[in-house]
Amino acid sequence: MTDPLQPLVDLPGVREAADQARDALAEVHRHRANRRGWPTTAAEAAVRAARSSAAIEGGTIDLPADGRVEDPILAGALRVGQALDAEALTNLVAIWQRAPLQALARLHLLAAADLVDDEQQLGRPRNVPGVAERLDLLVQTITTTKAPAPIIAAVVHGELLTLRPFGTADGLVARAASRLVAVSTGLDPHSLGVPEVFWLRRRHPYLEAAAAFGMGTPDGVATWILHTCTALEDGAREARSIADSAT
Repeated sequence: MTDPLQPLVDLPGVREAADQARDALAEVHRHRANRRGWPTTAAEAAVRAARSSAAIEGGTIDLPADGRVEDPILAGALRVGQALDAEALTNLVAIWQRAPLQALARLHLLAAADLVDDEQQLGRPRNVPGVAERLDLLVQTITTTKAPAPIIAAVVHGELLTLRPFGTADGLVARAASRLVAVSTGLDPHSLGVPEVFWLRRRHPYLEAAAAFGMGTPDGVATWILHTCTALEDGAREARSIADSAT
């Protein structure tokens, strides 16, 4: 069977960018602070990722001193971040590897709990022609491909942003799913990277690259994958800053 993502690996610059992202994340995992103290640095990474992801969606990054988060977008992002923290991550990764759609439903339930009026909508894809079929195709693709992990993460992220399968909090879910790919493939096993900071700082290029992916042209897809690899590499630098502060 032909690997559906292999043509993407062969796009100009993609293989090299994926290698650079992988090497950057591998290096930060070897940081002295991350050899045994990675649960602490991963927890900080999860919070930074959640705040940045919320801000991309128009939420606040401010954490109230009393811990009562009123902004529903930030609250959802933080719940997702907790599910991606060290203690809960193993369980969510196991679900992702066994049943990706179930993991996506779980992420949406956490992300959108304060954003929908009807709880029946939580974790349920929109009843729109083509959504279920494309989700099934995405699952089939990611469970069979042998493509480098950064490319898989980019495709999952880009497809969920394009498809908007739930209609609410799809950006939060898409970025969280990208992190799940990074962990489950061994690209970022302890979820130390914080590419969300890069995406927030460059929000307009991020959205433009995602739109280019949605067009489905080779140039558009390559642009998105290269953007994702750059974000992963920058996220490794953010992880290094967290590790440096912990030593």
